[in-house]
Amino acid sequence: MRLVLFVFLTLVLTGQETPMTAAEKLFQESMANVTLTGFYTNGNSGELKQDRYVIEKISKAGGNVWKFDVRIQYNGKDMAIALPVPILWAGETPVVTLTNMPIPGSGTFTARVLFHNGEYVGTWAGADGRGGKMFGTIGKNAAAKP
Repeated sequence: MRLVLFVFLTLVLTGQETPMTAAEKLFQESMANVTLTGFYTNGNSGELKQDRYVIEKISKAGGNVWKFDVRIQYNGKDMAIALPVPILWAGETPVVTLTNMPIPGSGTFTARVLFHNGEYVGTWAGADGRGGKMFGTIGKNAAAKP
């Protein structure tokens, strides 16, 4: 995790543009100004709980690390933060690969989430032993008014 943060900070702070493949460019475009809306489970109960993530934009920081500019709404707070997120590729399909990553205001998580054709699906686990499945759709947000 420290290596991911080091690479992320080095590349973001130097402002260097990172070359991208066609699949990476498409991923970046598809994740600009979107909301992931869906459901998650906690354990094996099967009970679905609503899930929502706002992604303002993503950009490749370097290697397999991407900068996710997100809004986290949690416990009545609304925070804008930038997260270094490792992305691995299954062919042309991007997969989030978090391992024991601290998320400000939320806790530490491990997750594997893939994005395909306007949808996301994956698994998650918290450091506190909770975990489950997650899935939903990726929808474009309305453009901001000038």
